[in-house]
Amino acid sequence: MVRRPAPGSTGEPVRSDESIPNFRQKELITNVTETRVVVLDFGAQYNQLIARRVREAEVFCEVVPGETPLDEILARQPRAIILSGGPSSVFEPGAPRVDPRIFDTGIPVLGICYGMQLMAKELGGVVEPAPEREYGRTTLLKSQDTPLLAGIPEASTVWMSHGDVVRAVPPGFLALAATGTTPIAAMADRSRNLWAVQYHPEVHHTPLGTRMLRNFLYQIAGLSPSWRPAAFIPEAVTAIASAVGGGHALIALSGGVDSAVAAALAAKALGTRLTAILIDHGLMRAGEVNEVVAAFPELDLRVIDASETFLSALQGVTDPEKKRKIIGREFIRAFERATALVGAVDVLIQGTVYPDVIESGGKNSSTIKSHHNVGGLPDDVGFRIVEPLRWLFKDEVRRVGEELGMPAELVWRQPFPGPGLAVRIVGAVTPEKVEIVRQADRIVREEIRAAGLERHIWQAFAVLLDVRSVGVMGDGRTYGHPIVVRAVESQDGMTADWVRLPEGLLDRLASRIVGEVAGVNRVVYDLTSKPPGTIEWE
Repeated sequence: MVRRPAPGSTGEPVRSDESIPNFRQKELITNVTETRVVVLDFGAQYNQLIARRVREAEVFCEVVPGETPLDEILARQPRAIILSGGPSSVFEPGAPRVDPRIFDTGIPVLGICYGMQLMAKELGGVVEPAPEREYGRTTLLKSQDTPLLAGIPEASTVWMSHGDVVRAVPPGFLALAATGTTPIAAMADRSRNLWAVQYHPEVHHTPLGTRMLRNFLYQIAGLSPSWRPAAFIPEAVTAIASAVGGGHALIALSGGVDSAVAAALAAKALGTRLTAILIDHGLMRAGEVNEVVAAFPELDLRVIDASETFLSALQGVTDPEKKRKIIGREFIRAFERATALVGAVDVLIQGTVYPDVIESGGKNSSTIKSHHNVGGLPDDVGFRIVEPLRWLFKDEVRRVGEELGMPAELVWRQPFPGPGLAVRIVGAVTPEKVEIVRQADRIVREEIRAAGLERHIWQAFAVLLDVRSVGVMGDGRTYGHPIVVRAVESQDGMTADWVRLPEGLLDRLASRIVGEVAGVNRVVYDLTSKPPGTIEWE
């Protein structure tokens, strides 16, 4: 165990004159800013992109389940509401619904895809199964000049993905646009401030989609571009201090930007009443533990070697979801044991970010993967969990880190998953496999850095597959593992594209990995974007 001395008298706790109640177990910081836009989630694969586009317009928004009661929605005092798309048909038994009173509040509402069909059905329009599913790029033909489609030409490219279609608008509505197969591709009731489009404006396949969304936010809802992550800092610090009260807290520190920014905020709030815990689960990258210790000299940082416990718990487990849940459980147990080092502690601060929450699933949406710090947590958590970054995307977290004056090498460090190398080993995790992927990953990072591409790539790493192939090395037959090299570019981790690495760099990566990593005789490069793949393999 490595122990850092506690910092001196710097960083006095921040106090608020306002009375904010303590957080219940698993209660989260959600009131750090005023919610301007509520996105009702009906399970669309693109709902996170809706939130991204609204944030990019510098308007704060929150995604909540589509069937959230009206009083809970109104308690957020939204200035606008967006109904997302979704995989369901409005005709299916048990299809998600919305409280129809939402359309009588006077709050501007924008329905997208399923959200448009739901709006039409609830308000007396006619929705029918389409003769043929419309999917992909198509041409939108505008028939009405309205604030929603202002600045969009009469013919523009949009992205469609639907099996039902609105055949007749509800009373009071006008059709605004059509496509070759969809007679009503946009509609509006201006008197009630209700607007809807059948296409997906949030995806990059709809080039003028951002223009339409900003028309809705600025021209229709009257919002201004005022959301800045920097404004989040004082409120988050106050909320952390209030949540912890007069006690002591632990911060889960992994060395990544999310936990680092959460630690910086917590240090402002708590000063010496904060202890940082780095759990070495045996699945860290080469040299990472020492790098983290060196990066946080001002914190009371304790490093706990729990590698044997984690690797033992993972023995023989091949299912990715089980891996993540086991790691989530063992992290909590390790933190519970860590309380013996600092005395009574009942608050654990985590660097959970919004993509973790979205990908861990909800009632109407699929679980892409259970993040160890969200869906992977056990039910009997012995701490109150405080998550000050829960509503921020990764790029927003980086902007907060810069505003806090954190070192650039820490703020712009490439993301590393909480479960570590376990989700970069396809199949069972063993100490031998961990060492193989660790050394391959080290080579990938070294070569990417040497090529000057580290800041231009969202993530670059190695994956070990659970297969073997025949090779020839030194005139002899080998039967070794393949390593997959993965490099992607992204803004926030919600979507990503593979990086076109230079041929010479790919050659060096393959030569070094095969030459330096025992047990590997083949290197391949992953050409998959997200979607359809995810960034990590598990």
